[in-house]
Amino acid sequence: MIDFALSSEQESLQQSARDFLAKECPPLLIRDCAPLEDGVPRGLYREMGALGWMGVLVPEARGGLGLGALELAALCEELGRVAAPGPFLSTQLVIAALLRGGSPGLQRAWLPRLMAGEAFGALAYADDGAGHDPAGVTLHASRARGGFVLSGKKPLVLDAPGADLVLVAARTKAGRGADGVTLFAIERGHAGFHVTPHAGLDITRRLGTVTLRRAHLGHDAVVGGEGKGGALLARLLDLACLGIAADSLGGAAHTLAMALDYAKVREQFGRKIGSFQSIKHLLAEMVADVEPARSLVWHAAYAAGRSPRERARAAAMAKAALSDIYSRTARRSVEIHGGIGFTWEFDLNIWFKRAHLSESLFGDPTWHRERVATIDGY
Repeated sequence: MIDFALSSEQESLQQSARDFLAKECPPLLIRDCAPLEDGVPRGLYREMGALGWMGVLVPEARGGLGLGALELAALCEELGRVAAPGPFLSTQLVIAALLRGGSPGLQRAWLPRLMAGEAFGALAYADDGAGHDPAGVTLHASRARGGFVLSGKKPLVLDAPGADLVLVAARTKAGRGADGVTLFAIERGHAGFHVTPHAGLDITRRLGTVTLRRAHLGHDAVVGGEGKGGALLARLLDLACLGIAADSLGGAAHTLAMALDYAKVREQFGRKIGSFQSIKHLLAEMVADVEPARSLVWHAAYAAGRSPRERARAAAMAKAALSDIYSRTARRSVEIHGGIGFTWEFDLNIWFKRAHLSESLFGDPTWHRERVATIDGY
């Protein structure tokens, strides 16, 4: 008999994360971070670094936990359950890139700080109108003495306002396609590099436009090899889709729990609203959405170590399905709560807004369904 459950060690990691975050990341912390330009609760991230979470994918020999994509997904699920603010996933993408393609100098300079929760990363890849495919990168990097010069913009980069190290995808070879794409690591404060924060409805995440004005970068800033960043970027985007899908699973489970708790105490016409058939059916539909979705997340985590085709297909399926499910579950929870569910004073609005931003991050459901159709030759 095949056992599809988490191992005892994975269950222990997830339960300890749930207990820790329930105590250390209440809605009050989220509201306290709302006025901050970068939205990062630095004390929380230092604690997460001390627990080893920031180095979940880093080999033990390098000071990390030496775990895999499934453990990362379990942590993202719990972070999504509490709508944890800050750049956890974005930093994991930068760490993964440095491990696979960073120079020894970049690794020495950044991995310890990123793993400790003292520095944060962001991935700036999509260009205006280019979509989320690595082949669509249009920002150009021209050769210069000792390296490259980058000019252009990357709009709406997740977690850019709080990032200390940003990976920028640029084209070092003319034409289209993943061949010729290069990833560059750029430190905050570098000459010609600027981030403009954007106000958004989701107070748990920050977006910003990365602007490059003749930013000079040496060859040591290249991650993954010159012109060879397309495959690495594709891997990072699949990992990002897994992380957002797992986060959405946790968020959907929490909004379902909020709706159920409210239905047990709210009274209308002298009865708990949970006794009404229409509310029962709505809750049942939410459960029917959320519970099977877990298998999509776990499969995407399993496929993260498989072939590029299998990895991309599983990540796209999980991202498309969980984006829809999170938004739908959050909306239904608001419907059960009535008008109070969307007010600033009631916490449910935090998850509702996070769900709708999650839909668009790293490609919306329609884009990923088209991606699955292309992969399978439909």
